[in-house]
Amino acid sequence: MTLIKSISGIRGTIGGEVGTNLTPVDAVKFASAYGTFLKQNNKSKLSKLKVVIGRDARISGPMIHNLVVNTLLGLGIDVIDLGLSTTPTVEVAVPMEQADGGIILTASHNPKQWNALKLLNEKGEFLSGKDGEVILALAEAESFEFADVDSLGEITQNDAYMDIHIDEVLNLPLVDADLVKTKQFKVVVDGVNSSGGIIIPKLLEQMGVECIKLYCEPNGHFPHNPEPLKEHLADICELVVKENADFGIVVDPDVDRLAFISNDGEMFGEEYTLVAVADYVLSKTPGNTVSNMSSSRALRDITIKHNGTYQASAVGEVNVVELMKKNKAVLGGEGNGGIIYPEIHYGRDALVGVALFLTYLAQQDKTVAQLRASYPQYYMSKNKIELTPQIDVDAVMKTIAEKYTHENISTIDGVKIDFENEWVHLRKSNTEPIIRIYTEAPTQPDADNLANRFVDELKTIAGI
Repeated sequence: MTLIKSISGIRGTIGGEVGTNLTPVDAVKFASAYGTFLKQNNKSKLSKLKVVIGRDARISGPMIHNLVVNTLLGLGIDVIDLGLSTTPTVEVAVPMEQADGGIILTASHNPKQWNALKLLNEKGEFLSGKDGEVILALAEAESFEFADVDSLGEITQNDAYMDIHIDEVLNLPLVDADLVKTKQFKVVVDGVNSSGGIIIPKLLEQMGVECIKLYCEPNGHFPHNPEPLKEHLADICELVVKENADFGIVVDPDVDRLAFISNDGEMFGEEYTLVAVADYVLSKTPGNTVSNMSSSRALRDITIKHNGTYQASAVGEVNVVELMKKNKAVLGGEGNGGIIYPEIHYGRDALVGVALFLTYLAQQDKTVAQLRASYPQYYMSKNKIELTPQIDVDAVMKTIAEKYTHENISTIDGVKIDFENEWVHLRKSNTEPIIRIYTEAPTQPDADNLANRFVDELKTIAGI
């Protein structure tokens, strides 16, 4: 199963058969469905519709990009083409351009053989589940009507938005580039040979930070698995120590996830990216926070420390954003290193995370390792089980839920079981054919043992 159609877009591996992989035909069909959806929703608009498009540096990027752009032109929709860009940059550009939507061509943290179309509304935010369902239905029906020759869309190239995005970040009241410059920080950046290799060093340069580049050539040849997890990041951990750097920065290919490496070469922990930024933001602007159910309890603890209220949403950026708006949260995100700061936009943004973290660090008389040690200590284990089409995931989840009805359990998104000192969250991924098993406990062995226990239970129930 290498083509995944969901309410958040379409994602798959390049090549193969139509309808089972992300082929040119599938890219055109889904772009046609999105464009048709926009036209149906804007029937009263007299001028042409406008969509912003950007891509990460994947090898398949130019091919998919050309297919999607020309499909929209064929529908009579104008395109603002940002070229090589980032997910948060496109999200910032959509409302600035007063566009009717946006598409980011990226499979985020997936390996190089994957690509995807991630779809935005006119606010530069991910589409609602309801809208996503409409687009899936349109794609299935293939009920598209293309423009005549005099009504084709026009394309406008605009490669300025990475710089505009950086300016927007530096203009945030809680970002103090002048203070950061006085500290003369040295930072190593792993851009996984994608867009982050361009935009993060540019941001650091404007904040007066010395930048040591690692894998910052945007050629799409990922030097390691692009998901910013400990097991993939040995090279930057070694280089931070070798260069005597203050810390390291790791982003995924589309720059919406952010992980730090402490000055001692140890992982700061991607869960703690949000915790550290929240500690700073809440100290200046007290308020509420939101993260998803798979994120650390540490954010809850920090929020309570600052007299705020914490709430957990179902997994998925659109769900986090919805609850943030409802809860009037000043900060939110996901434990995978995704920072959502409404002062700039409602989307995960590694640039915002970097700038706020640097400002906070400049105000502290601590190393990054000391800062990490000052936070509530929780340890997570993140595992997954590969699925086969024969497995009835819903039945497996139902069996687990029934077995643990005597515990504090939530079935809003998969199954989450809150034990007294630890928790486990089991859910089917929206983006890969896997079941994710996340656990958290006061020690790493406890988290690993809990994870192994539930991996074994799931395999037994599923008959794997």
